[in-house]
Amino acid sequence: MGSLNLPSILTPDIGLLFWMSVAFLVVFIVLAKFGFPAIVNMVENRKRYIDESLQKAHEANEKLANIQKEAESILREAREKQAQILKEAAETRDAIVEKAQEKAREEGVRLINDARLEIENEKQVAINDIRNQVATLSVEIAERVLRENLGNDKAQMDLIDRMLDGVSSSYSDN
Repeated sequence: MGSLNLPSILTPDIGLLFWMSVAFLVVFIVLAKFGFPAIVNMVENRKRYIDESLQKAHEANEKLANIQKEAESILREAREKQAQILKEAAETRDAIVEKAQEKAREEGVRLINDARLEIENEKQVAINDIRNQVATLSVEIAERVLRENLGNDKAQMDLIDRMLDGVSSSYSDN
């Protein structure tokens, strides 16, 4: 059998293997003591930062939801207040209209009563005027009758009839 000539790197001798193992162990121990804890610490810090960011995002979402609920509540209260104000305004308007109508009715009744009183006063004035005219006419008739021949009854009666016809025609013209 012939021996193959392989490079020495593929066929290390035991001494080289030993020193490579020692170097590996030293590097591994140094990394385990100083490198791995720093890497793990950085990974832990990064994980903690991500967890805190997620927690803050969750809290922000909750706050946003609460703000939206508060906004809806405020809008609902505003709408209720607006409805209440509109209702009160309508009630006030109705009360004002009712009061105005009542005043108009009272004013109408007062005007009608004033008109009735004025009509009654005018009626009394007219009646008094008619009485005065009748009295004056009666005196005039009496004067004329006395001036006429008092001995002639028929002439007196004709005169009275004529006078009364004149009085009744003058009142029917008015």
